[in-house]
Amino acid sequence: MIAPNRQSFAHLRRVPQGDFRFVALDVETACGDAASICQIGLACVRPDNEILTFSMLVDPRSRFDRFNIALHGIRPDDVLGAPTFPDALSAILPLLSRHHIVQHSSFDKRAINAACDTCGLEAPPLRWSDSVKIARRAWPEFKGNGGHGLAHLKKVLQLNFEHHDAGEDARAAAMVVLHAETRLVMPFEQLILPVAKPTGKARSETPTAPSPD
Repeated sequence: MIAPNRQSFAHLRRVPQGDFRFVALDVETACGDAASICQIGLACVRPDNEILTFSMLVDPRSRFDRFNIALHGIRPDDVLGAPTFPDALSAILPLLSRHHIVQHSSFDKRAINAACDTCGLEAPPLRWSDSVKIARRAWPEFKGNGGHGLAHLKKVLQLNFEHHDAGEDARAAAMVVLHAETRLVMPFEQLILPVAKPTGKARSETPTAPSPD
C-alpha cells in the first residue's frame, strides 16, 4: 500500500470562489474515530464542468493510527500549525452552505457531524447527496461485479486520480457524477432526486365462483 504523494497535486491553496454546479467533499481521518479529520478536500464543478480542487490539512487533536497513516501518508508532524476543525469549517462553510454537496458514501457527512459534536459545534444543515447511489443508478451491472467504490470505478471508468488524498477523492466523486450524467443523459439536479419505487404487485384477479346449474 503506497500513500499518495500530496505534494504533486495541483490543488488550489485558497477556498474556491464563485458559483458552481455542485461541490464534492472528501475527508481523511487520523484514526478510527470519524471525528479525527486530518484533511478536507473539495472539488468544485463549474458550469462548463471544469473541476477546481482545494485541499487543506487539519489538526485533529487526536492520535494517528498506523493504518490511517499508511493509507493517506499524513503524519502528526504534517498537521503541526494546521487549523483545527472549527477554524477549517469556518473557512469552507460559506462555500458549502451555498451549494449541494456530493460525498462518495455516507462517511464524509458522518465525519463532519462527528467532528462538530466533538468540538461542541452544531452540525451545519448542508444539502448532501451520495455519488455511490448515483453510480448504482448509472451502472447497476457493477453490483456484485466489482461494486461502486472509487477503486473499482477508477478502473472501469478510467478515472485519473490518486486514491486517499482528500482533494483527489473529492475530484473523483465529482467525475463519477459527470460520467453518470452522460451515461443516463440526465442532469445532476435530476440524478439526486429519489428514485421512484414500483407501486407494488399487480392486482390478481379475484376468482369467480362457479354459477349453479
